[in-house]
Amino acid sequence: MRPLVPDDPRSIGGYRTLARIGAGGMGVVYLARTPGGTLAAVKVIRAQSAADPGYRARFRREAQAASRVTGAWAVPVLDADTEADEPWLATAFVPGPSLAETVQRQGPLPPEAVRTLGCRLSAALAALHEAGLIHRDVKPANVLLALDGPRLIDFGIARHQGATALTATDAVIGTPGYLAPEQASAGPLGPSCDVFSLGCVLVHAATGRRPFGDGTAAAVLFRTVHEEPDLTGLPAQLLPLVTACLSKDPAERPAAEHVTRQLTSDDNRWDLPGLRAAVAERSAAVLALPDPDPPTTVDTTGTSGTAGTSGTSGTPGTSGLSRRRLLTAGAVGGVLVAGGAAAWLSRRDTAGTATQRPVPTYTIGLHADLTGPGRTVGRAHQRGVRLAVDRHNSRKNKLFALALRTEDDGGDATRALSVADRLATADGLLAVIGPTGDVVPGAVVDRYEKADLAQVVVAAGSTTADRSATESLCVIRPSDSSLPTALIHYLAHVRRSARVVIVEDRATPDAAWAITNAIKDVPIEGTEVTVHTVPADTDTFAPVARAAVNDRAASVVYAGASPSRGARCARALRSAGFTGTGLATGPALAPGFLRDAEEAADGWVFAEPYADPAELPAARAFTTEHHRRFGTAPATWAAEAYDAVGLIAAAAGSTSASDDVRAGIAQRMLESDYQGITRRLSFYKTHQVRYETGLYLYRIDEGAPRFLGPYGSVS
Repeated sequence: MRPLVPDDPRSIGGYRTLARIGAGGMGVVYLARTPGGTLAAVKVIRAQSAADPGYRARFRREAQAASRVTGAWAVPVLDADTEADEPWLATAFVPGPSLAETVQRQGPLPPEAVRTLGCRLSAALAALHEAGLIHRDVKPANVLLALDGPRLIDFGIARHQGATALTATDAVIGTPGYLAPEQASAGPLGPSCDVFSLGCVLVHAATGRRPFGDGTAAAVLFRTVHEEPDLTGLPAQLLPLVTACLSKDPAERPAAEHVTRQLTSDDNRWDLPGLRAAVAERSAAVLALPDPDPPTTVDTTGTSGTAGTSGTSGTPGTSGLSRRRLLTAGAVGGVLVAGGAAAWLSRRDTAGTATQRPVPTYTIGLHADLTGPGRTVGRAHQRGVRLAVDRHNSRKNKLFALALRTEDDGGDATRALSVADRLATADGLLAVIGPTGDVVPGAVVDRYEKADLAQVVVAAGSTTADRSATESLCVIRPSDSSLPTALIHYLAHVRRSARVVIVEDRATPDAAWAITNAIKDVPIEGTEVTVHTVPADTDTFAPVARAAVNDRAASVVYAGASPSRGARCARALRSAGFTGTGLATGPALAPGFLRDAEEAADGWVFAEPYADPAELPAARAFTTEHHRRFGTAPATWAAEAYDAVGLIAAAAGSTSASDDVRAGIAQRMLESDYQGITRRLSFYKTHQVRYETGLYLYRIDEGAPRFLGPYGSVS
């Protein structure tokens, strides 16, 4: 870092600049502080570059796309202004050394560290590629080493897929020695060019050399295009995969997600010699920086003062702590170093003057499937949790700050247990959210239970654990067995009819029994309920559909959990001339139901345990922020994951045991009555969540589910 020069701005879009991190031909990167106290790296594009309409348009598109990158090992974009005279983009600040610095100072990394490096960088690239971007400059200098793992930075020259490698002036974009052959020869670019660069980075990390040697840029580019890489000294276990990454033919290189899977193992550990000292050194350097001068204003008396001191004496005010006091605050926890980011938290003293004080930081673990078959739900959790943590940390006068540690199990049971082992033994972890799959393995629950680590499950419908033997498990999602309650309300208060037919599908006997008996056991005044059974060994629903029509049923309930068989039921009813309302519970509603039922799906009503935050007034701010940060509406379970953080934070703030806030936090959650953005969370004495506020109704309109609201409010 270097001090600010007189021409440097002191404020960029509300970010107060502290120092220069680096500078290049396209712009300057500043260390800055947000109004909430978090540190950020703010990259400002020079005016001459921004004057090019094509460059500005590309920067605008890329800043929007980069904000949607959510990989755990990619530094997140916090904010951007693409329309300013000098456009800028802010990312989280990581106080760790770069891979280039580390290798130059300490030599090659140990083989196990190289494997972990490759696993996590490829995961960052996979997230980038999913957002429709390619990085184009993956190199050791753009890899920062945080205490919990590497971070990929500098999306400033990231471009959309399909662009060519050269600029209008035929200048190569990228770094010779790490860029792909197609980047050097003006070929079409795609995600595979980043995979090639990743291979080069791994060679450098493992051997201390670049695979295509040193020398002039032209010589290195020539060897990259025409010669084979020098892989001498590369660990044998990495040789086949790195060789594939460095293929001259982009089509022969593996995808970034494939690289992640190949390098993921139980031995993915991140323990580099000297890293803690290097991070501490950089954090101390940040702490030693003077507070930025507050912007000068003119008060009502005409005397020069500082922002927020109008009406006081004309003496300029002080902002925050002195350097000595700030260093002392950092020593006792005022600087938050979690996931590679550092932050200071502020308060106001009794006189109303802005001061700073250290507050403790509690880490929440997220145990999610981010790369496997359940990655859509896992990433929804990740986004919701990130927004909740950021929202908590932006509050004034908070008692503590939150940090986030994310672990990906890829939807694999063996990896899930390994993730649980890592989180259960992690220092300073307050609670865990997840896993995010449909079923929580009992072995995972047992691992957290033995560690006395509170576990909050948001989306899973069941667990193989013995619930009666768990004290740290908190499931905030109503069970599937409670969903028929919402259907009963609909039949009794919304779609009243003299006759209701239940189609009991024996192919899913547990769900069939639960739905059928729930509706039969709650008599609806003036309604006759008839049950028709479909055997498990038949795929036809035509007979029961004709029977429902003959019974003159106004409503038909599909009692089953199979989306494909539910779709067959809907089609059969339509073919038989049924014009009433079809109803079912959430497990039967999936893309398969909508796809297979086609037009017959329209009008069906489903009971679900999750809300649509876009339709909830209490979740309006969350939905707006989700759109701003990620460029899309919240996916299913994102809002509930947001509420999970709020529940944990509320329980953490309800204890006087400041020395061990984690102790008993699960019990405090289970005894709480927490109002979230989606619902009120409270629990029965049996530790089951109260379902009354957690059941919702959806109706299929034009092939898509439309949120009707909490079941009790639908009329």
